[in-house]
Amino acid sequence: MDAISFGTDGWRATLDTFTDERVRIVGQAVADYLAEEGYDDPVVIGYDARQSSEGFADTLADVFTGNGFDVLLPKRDCPTPLVAYAIVDRGLSGGLMITASHNPPEYNGVKFIPADGAPALPEVTDAVAERLAEPRLRPEDERGTVRRVDLVTPHAERARELVDADLSGLTVVHDAMHGSGRGVTDELLRSAGAEVLNVRDDRDPEFGGTPPEPSAENLEPLVEAVEKYDADLGVANDGDADRVAFVTPERGHLDENLFFAAAYDHLLESDSGPAIRTVSTTFLIDRIAEANDEQVFETAVGFKWVAAAMAEHDALMGGEESGGFSIRGHVREKDGVLMGLLGAAATAAEPMDDRVDRLLDTHGDIVADKIGLDCPDSEKERVISELDDVLPDQIADRDIAEVVTLDGFKLLLEDGSWLLVRPSGTEPKMRIYAEASSRERADALLAAGRELVEPII
Repeated sequence: MDAISFGTDGWRATLDTFTDERVRIVGQAVADYLAEEGYDDPVVIGYDARQSSEGFADTLADVFTGNGFDVLLPKRDCPTPLVAYAIVDRGLSGGLMITASHNPPEYNGVKFIPADGAPALPEVTDAVAERLAEPRLRPEDERGTVRRVDLVTPHAERARELVDADLSGLTVVHDAMHGSGRGVTDELLRSAGAEVLNVRDDRDPEFGGTPPEPSAENLEPLVEAVEKYDADLGVANDGDADRVAFVTPERGHLDENLFFAAAYDHLLESDSGPAIRTVSTTFLIDRIAEANDEQVFETAVGFKWVAAAMAEHDALMGGEESGGFSIRGHVREKDGVLMGLLGAAATAAEPMDDRVDRLLDTHGDIVADKIGLDCPDSEKERVISELDDVLPDQIADRDIAEVVTLDGFKLLLEDGSWLLVRPSGTEPKMRIYAEASSRERADALLAAGRELVEPII
């Protein structure tokens, strides 16, 4: 049981640890939790494009039917947000998703999504962890059933209701990164009228030798395609398509902070409401909100906290700089498929580069970046504790005006820039984030953060 641990977004591990036996133990724990909470409706079990994922989904289905639950399986590998939407749309007890998201192919993972379709909060994952146990399966005549269902069409119909845009005349390149967004995000864009071209749209469990992480360094094929085809926009999804990234004609990879700002600005043109952002996400959102007499609420890193705050504050949009976003009226789970449509809709209304230029001209330039420092999970708590004792009065020659301890230490500086140090919830690393008005200043902050943290690790 010690090998199974639930982090920011479920349990992920390399395949030498993520075994069929341990997946069955997790399945039994979730089944026990649901039964004890009084749930007896079906559950949905999704899986991504990894070689091992469908087999692990079948394993979970065996455990859940053996506990008396009926199980819905998708007709093929699918994006995580489609599973979350199915839970709410069909009134299910909950669901599980077999995915390691953007991790390399030697990983896999499982996440439990409760009945509200939002990421499970710690009290839920803790309750599941307390119930880890070997499966106890019922006799054959007391088992539930398994049924294959279409998860794509209902989600697409809801996405078109939420983002009712005519994309006629817009050329978009979609990069599935060989993952589960292929044939889903691109088809949604086509259904709205866009001309869609594809790159890396075949299923490849090895992801073409590159982890399905839509970071700037991994999106060169998309950048090249947008340039080659003179496209208006490039859209990329990670392995399970819960995250999104964009490429524009002038900028290439568009910083996810800037997409958040552009998408929120677009939504505010026809609606109103606050925004939710994590401590690691740009203050540009705050400036846009203030200009529209709206509020911004800050949360710890992790979409589960964004989702909870979206419900509490009836937010128009919530998101984080790592590329996870959702909007009012949708399930409170990050959805890279829906966001692909929203980004294209914003571009159809005003070219993305023009919109971003306008926002920066109005609210000031921002440069945001981050680095990671290797740090064993067992040492993270100690590092944060010791960091509290050595925080200086200045960082990179600027006085610290305020220290925010919502998630690690966020140092707000007198010039409006900031530095954040926090433990990663998904990798054995300490994360250092910085935002400033220039690249030079952001680099200086990251260097200062490294000098502060490295001696403690």
